[in-house]
Amino acid sequence: MRLTIGVDIGGTKVAAGVVDTDGRILEKVKHSTPAKNSDAIADVVGDAIEELLAHHPQGAVDGVGVGTAGFVHQDRATVVFAPNLALRDEPLKERIQRRIDLPVVIENDANAAAWGEARFGAGRGAEHVTCVTLGTGIGGGVIVDGALLRGRYGVAAEVGHYRLVPDGRRCGCGNRGCWEQYASGRALVAEAQDLAKTEPKRAERLLKLAEGDPERIQGQEITQAAVEGDAAALECFRIVGGWVGQGLADLAAILDPERFVIGGGVSEAGEILLGPVRESFARYVTGRTVRAFADIRAAELGSQAGIVGAADLARV
Repeated sequence: MRLTIGVDIGGTKVAAGVVDTDGRILEKVKHSTPAKNSDAIADVVGDAIEELLAHHPQGAVDGVGVGTAGFVHQDRATVVFAPNLALRDEPLKERIQRRIDLPVVIENDANAAAWGEARFGAGRGAEHVTCVTLGTGIGGGVIVDGALLRGRYGVAAEVGHYRLVPDGRRCGCGNRGCWEQYASGRALVAEAQDLAKTEPKRAERLLKLAEGDPERIQGQEITQAAVEGDAAALECFRIVGGWVGQGLADLAAILDPERFVIGGGVSEAGEILLGPVRESFARYVTGRTVRAFADIRAAELGSQAGIVGAADLARV
């Protein structure tokens, strides 16, 4: 059995696991992320890998894949820029290989998660898959003819930052009108909080779950209320789902995928989100009366996708 290690560097935790060729995580460890110190980040990643290697005989693990937020150079060795981590032109591969005598590849975390879903999750069996992760922002990964699309400079598929609304809401990237300002977890929370502030009677259930404070309404409360059938929460999902579908329609015009896989925390609402997404997609996709529609599915691997995908990319 050919084993590899996958590492997922997040803003708050570093998760790593030993993964077999079927995408199964055999063992997993977690450490807190020292997000403000690049040397410490590399050390924590090295610690996690060594901890896993200690439980397997020498030679049992063939390589390591590391997924991290931010722009990863096309050499798959250097993190050019990570907005929420202290990684700037960071030679992460070199730092890790100083401690372990194994091949290492560095990949964007959304690409790694997309690859995991394409190989072992909701995208398996399809050759053209576009994965969209709806979290605090929006991440993406694109698989074309069974291969991960990285682009000339390694930063393809930053789908959250294509401009859906000219001169729209200001985005943290410096532009205005980016898709993630309308279709992310942050956008869902903003819709619910705004509704609770302006129409508290309609948002009564949301406010009750948040102990009366609109600022305490978060994704968990919105999803719970929506599952219960609360009209206000369902409206928030319809609005955000509409924006998601509109963005997918634009992506379909460019990429023409066989399947869209929707992941991230917002996707945990299932059909409450995906129903409005599909309706909006069908309304806005170009050539809708004559073209085949992409299948739109919820991700299957959840928070494990990054580890599984990074580990498998170490084999590619």
